[in-house]
Amino acid sequence: NCCHRRDIVTMTTTSLPSSDGPPQGSAPVVLQRRVELPNSGCEAIVLSLNRPDRLNCFNTDVCTRLSKFLRTIADSQDDNVAAVILTGEGRSFCAGADLANPPNPLTQSSDLPDDLAMNPVYQMSTLGVPLIGAIQGHCVTGGFELALACDVLVGDATTKFRDTHVKFGLAPCWGLSQKLQRRVGPGRAQLISYTAMPIPAKTALDWGLLDDMVETDVVQRALDIADSIGKNDALMVRRYKRALQEGGSMTLAGGLQRERQLGMAHYLQAVSDGTTVENAREFITDEDRPRLQSKL
Repeated sequence: NCCHRRDIVTMTTTSLPSSDGPPQGSAPVVLQRRVELPNSGCEAIVLSLNRPDRLNCFNTDVCTRLSKFLRTIADSQDDNVAAVILTGEGRSFCAGADLANPPNPLTQSSDLPDDLAMNPVYQMSTLGVPLIGAIQGHCVTGGFELALACDVLVGDATTKFRDTHVKFGLAPCWGLSQKLQRRVGPGRAQLISYTAMPIPAKTALDWGLLDDMVETDVVQRALDIADSIGKNDALMVRRYKRALQEGGSMTLAGGLQRERQLGMAHYLQAVSDGTTVENAREFITDEDRPRLQSKL
């Protein structure tokens, strides 16, 4: 399937287990916690893969539970949530699929609704708020695909990406063949995928695979970014994300047209009746309408 690999361990995080968790006595394979953000007053939801002894390799249970968490978050449309953060417990983000119990590659490649419901990468795409990947240690094959489904990627010196699909005769089905080239360009994407070469953190940052790099605590950096997002207009953040997502899958001309359509819809809704151009102009210039204060 879209996955594979092994390589490192350990760390901890307080969390809220799923209500329909694993068998009694075993730890939840995915943790969820809500973190209050000090400057914006909003919250971030942190989702952590919790199999550190297996380098956070995912199995069917991980995919099912992660998908359920993501679907619940997306359905809630909670305006107090500034961002979702995806990370891994221990020293690895995710080393791919657990070959002892890998997800079924046919269901993970399927577009049938019941299969998409248990496809974590598809569920990641339904989030209205930004999704930040806090990537430490190994980020391999299927884990690489989970990372590429995030909007922003933060790493540290331990971060190492690797696509081993060709090494083990596996086909990508979570988007790696398409998303990687959009991040680093087709030439570098082919170099990474055809050779199965590891990409260390500094190279990943230079090539645009990582968006930010810190010396310590990638989760804290992700929380700081979420806090900065939370200080802005929540509705506009969601709409901006939609414009970026939809436009990114189009030609430039199509993306520009889609931006105009979404902009028109935004202002028609903002001015209530939307009957005149003057109403929209007045909305922008109105000093009394609720707005966040610029620091400039």
